[in-house]
Amino acid sequence: MDRSPYKITEASDSVQGQSTNTKQILKNLEDTIALGKAIPVELPNLNLILLEGPLGVGKTSLVQGIAISLNIQEPITSPTFAISQHYQTGIRPLVHIDLYRLEKPTAADELFLQEEEEAEAVGALVVVEWAERMSLKLPDAWRLRLQYREKGGRLFQLSPPEAKKPCTSS
Repeated sequence: MDRSPYKITEASDSVQGQSTNTKQILKNLEDTIALGKAIPVELPNLNLILLEGPLGVGKTSLVQGIAISLNIQEPITSPTFAISQHYQTGIRPLVHIDLYRLEKPTAADELFLQEEEEAEAVGALVVVEWAERMSLKLPDAWRLRLQYREKGGRLFQLSPPEAKKPCTSS
C-alpha cells in the first residue's frame, strides 16, 4: 500500500475559529495524484471539496487520485463539457462537477444544489472544480486551492470548513 507524504488534519468541531491550513508544494503530476489519494484516507467523513485554481493547474489530476483512493475503476476525465460526472462504483460514489463553462453564479449555484441533492441521496463525495464560479456560502466544505509557482511545481492550500459560530440568544 502506498504511504502518502501528505498528512491532512481534520478540524475539530469543538475548536472555535480554527483557521489552520495545510500548505505544501507539489513538484509533479505524481505528487498531485498522491495528494488526491490521501484526501479520502485522511478525511474519511468528507462530503464536499471545492477546488479552485487556474486552467491546467491539476484539478482533474487531483480528482483522479481521489478516485483511485475510492477504488473507482472508471477513467476520470474532466467534465468540462458534460459539467458533471457520476461514478457509482468503488467504496463510495463520487460526483465530479466542473463549473468552468458556467459564467453566471446563479447557474453555477443551481447546478451545484441539484447535484448536491442527488449526491446526498447516495452518500457520494462531491468534488467541484472552478468552485469560485458559485456565489453560495458553503461553510461545511473543505477548500483546496492549487496555484502555479514561479520556481516550478504547484502550491496547494487546503482549508478546513469554517468553524460554526455559537448560537446566542438576544
